[in-house]
Amino acid sequence: MTDSVVIVGGGLGASRLAENLRGNEFAAPITIISAEAHPPYDRPPLSKSTLTDAADRVDLKPSEFYTDAGIELRLSSRVVAVDTAARHVTVETGGQRSEVPYGTLVLATGLSPRRFPGEGADLSGVHVIRTFDDAVALREDVDGVRTAVVIGAGFIGCEAAASLTKLGLTVTVVEPAQTPLAGALGPVIGGFVARLHTEAGVNLRTGVGVTRLCGTDGRVSAVELDDGTVLDADLVVVGIGGYPDLTYLEGSGIELADRSTGGGIACDHLGHTSAPGVFAIGDAANWADAHGRRHRVEHWNHTVEQAVTVAAEIEEHALPAPTVPYFWSDQYDLKVQLLGAPRPDDQVHVVDDDGRKFLAYYSRDGLLTGVVGAGRVGKLMKTRPHLLTETPIAELLDAQ
Repeated sequence: MTDSVVIVGGGLGASRLAENLRGNEFAAPITIISAEAHPPYDRPPLSKSTLTDAADRVDLKPSEFYTDAGIELRLSSRVVAVDTAARHVTVETGGQRSEVPYGTLVLATGLSPRRFPGEGADLSGVHVIRTFDDAVALREDVDGVRTAVVIGAGFIGCEAAASLTKLGLTVTVVEPAQTPLAGALGPVIGGFVARLHTEAGVNLRTGVGVTRLCGTDGRVSAVELDDGTVLDADLVVVGIGGYPDLTYLEGSGIELADRSTGGGIACDHLGHTSAPGVFAIGDAANWADAHGRRHRVEHWNHTVEQAVTVAAEIEEHALPAPTVPYFWSDQYDLKVQLLGAPRPDDQVHVVDDDGRKFLAYYSRDGLLTGVVGAGRVGKLMKTRPHLLTETPIAELLDAQ
């Protein structure tokens, strides 16, 4: 049996795990197998600077890093099967299949974007944003168009709307919930985010869904809503989330998490899956917390911290100190930031709102669960210590 580490997926988790292993003087072979043609790159800029500035791909490491560190990159290669008994993966490259043995396997395959499920999904001019190539295709399609419809007001949808508005397009956002980001942050903060977009000139259509996409000569030209409204659309961005595509794990025996907890690959609190020597990190990984409750989190920092933890497990090193979950989203000239793990049904306490910038605490059962702010970086970051322990929300409110 080989003592090599094979990482399936070529994104943030894969790059950071390999970097951590080599940084800890792990000497065994490391192979990253990625379906994309590009070396690992950062995804957050895709809906922002890659669109607005036609920016180049933001590689997580220069290409020479992998060569110098002895990390093999197998690009344009897709893992199609995992044999946990024989400890090898089946890789397809250019129509040819081969078997790659592993001592330790780390699954870091991320998400696939959800496509529009109705009529018109295959029309030209209908885009998703998940890969660098997706973002480039959308950026190239912007030239010469006037109107855009964004379906979905989650983080990707909101960021895409902000970027397309900056490029001079007339943008409409369609969202079935009553506010943007309602599913993540609840309606109160969603209302603040709605305010940002409305002030920027975005037409927000909330509480309504999309029936079909209409086309002319094979290209999208309009979007029909379920209230009968028809919106002009020279292009459409579908931002309705992603899902873990785990078909390659069929027959592997690796346990998958229940959909009620977010689905994905079931892991313990250290990233171990149900198969010996197999870990999972990133958006497709559903880790248990210290209480055994499962969560699948799609945040950049969460993936970075999982990579650190799994590297320590592989090398049998001491685990890193616990940190506070952190997430951010750049929209227009403001950075919307989140600390902690609030739920959309938590109680929201708005402590600062000047009509544009804001700060709010979330609480559950009388305890602080999270802090969300826009344009309040200093104030937000000062709350981090309170999220490392059980802090009564009354203490923070009394201090205001």
